[in-house]
Amino acid sequence: MKYITSGTCSREIIFDVKDNKITDLKFVMGCRGNTQGVAKLAIGMDIDEVIARLDGIQCRNGTSCPDQLAKALKAYRESELK
Repeated sequence: MKYITSGTCSREIIFDVKDNKITDLKFVMGCRGNTQGVAKLAIGMDIDEVIARLDGIQCRNGTSCPDQLAKALKAYRESELK
């Protein structure tokens, strides 16, 4: 899935989910070390756990790359419920 971010240095988040776990995750642009670190930590985690841990983290503009990942996963979860 591709999620266009808002208010962050990263421009988009590309990720895959299988059995409610993140199997692949890449941030496009953003602080390379931080986004790679977040991705490495999140791969293999249940999306609900990632959302719970990252939702609401702020860097600038009232959001952050981790917060945008939480928003992306919420959007994914909602799309799966339809």
